Parts: sequence; structure tokens; C-alpha cells
Amino acid sequence: MLTIRIVLADDHTLLREALREILLAEPDFTIVGEVGDGEAAVECVGRLRPDVVLLDVDMPHNPPVETVRRLLETSPRTSVIVLTMYDEPQLVKEMLQVGVSGYLHKGIGRRDLVAAIHRATREPRQVTMSVSRETIVSVGSNHSGPLSPREQEVLSLVAGALSNRQIATRLSITEGTVKRHLRNIFDKLGAESRMDAVNKVRAAGARLPHHKH
Repeated sequence: MLTIRIVLADDHTLLREALREILLAEPDFTIVGEVGDGEAAVECVGRLRPDVVLLDVDMPHNPPVETVRRLLETSPRTSVIVLTMYDEPQLVKEMLQVGVSGYLHKGIGRRDLVAAIHRATREPRQVTMSVSRETIVSVGSNHSGPLSPREQEVLSLVAGALSNRQIATRLSITEGTVKRHLRNIFDKLGAESRMDAVNKVRAAGARLPHHKH
């Protein structure tokens, strides 16, 4: 039986511990490394050359797409499986374009996670996805649709001249998540900057949610 060597990349220690316990119950899995940020993931994968990396996209330092690109440049034979709470269509598109072998929501069951890891090593050209039906439809379409309620919240705070860090604090999300929302907003509106996005919405006569300061 061939052993599948896995690196866990997630900044939440408890989640890494839970994943380790789940995966080590499989006789052909071994955990060769654990890291808590994108830069450490690149260094670890370059040194250990694992078969699979389970990667959270919401970690400190590098943007997730850059992290995946560097991982695959460093170790082309390593399969990268994204394991995340986020399934925004734009992020999924970017990850598929850069070459991930799987995009899985953290609500996935143990059996499906194990199957995705096996498939990534046996059929590296295939992609396993576990996201909402709406996300799959959006990823396959040529338009991005209207702003989501959360994107509207972010844009309303941008209109109030808040920085990304201030928006993250106000909405209890990470700064990286704010940046992803802004990328989605720019893509949907065809905007080139924060204020360009605000102006486009206002020019269309749309009202943004009001936030008390």
C-alpha cells in the first residue's frame, strides 16, 4: 500500500488537530507537516515535497492565489486541495485557473474528504469540488450577477472612507476576506478602484446599506 504524504496548512490549531486525527485514522495517510500561514506552507512544501496539501485560503501573509501558484511552482507533483469556509464564485474561479486539485467546503464529511485526497493522487488532472449549486452555476457563467448582501455591506463602509482593516473589524471578518469581497465587487461592477465602485453603484441609482459610525 502506497502512503499518501500530507501537509496541513491552516492557521487554526484546533482545526489542524481535528484534521490530523481524522486523516491518521486512514492506514495509507501520514501527516508530514503542519503550518499556519502561506509563506510557511511554501517553505514546508518545497522542503518535504508532499503528495497533497490541504490549504485554508484565509491565512496570514500571502494572498491565497499567490500561495497556490508558488506551491505548484515549488513542487509541481504536489496536489493542492483547498479546504475553506468560503465559496465565492470569483475565488473558486481563480483557484481553478491556478491549478488546484480540489475546492472543498469545511462542512464536508470525513468520507468525502478522504475520497477527495485519494482522487487527487490517483487522478491529478481531475478536480473535486464541494461547494453550493449557486457557486457552480456562477463559476460556469459569463457574468457575475448582482452584489451579495455582504458585498453591499463592504461597499457601504468603503463609501464611508473606512480602510480594509477598519471594515474587517466592523464586520468581524479578516482583512483578507475584505480584499476578496472587493475583488468580487470590482469584477461585478467593472470597477478599477474602491471609489470607482462606489460611484458606479450611486450612478445606477442603487442605495447602499447604512452603517452607523
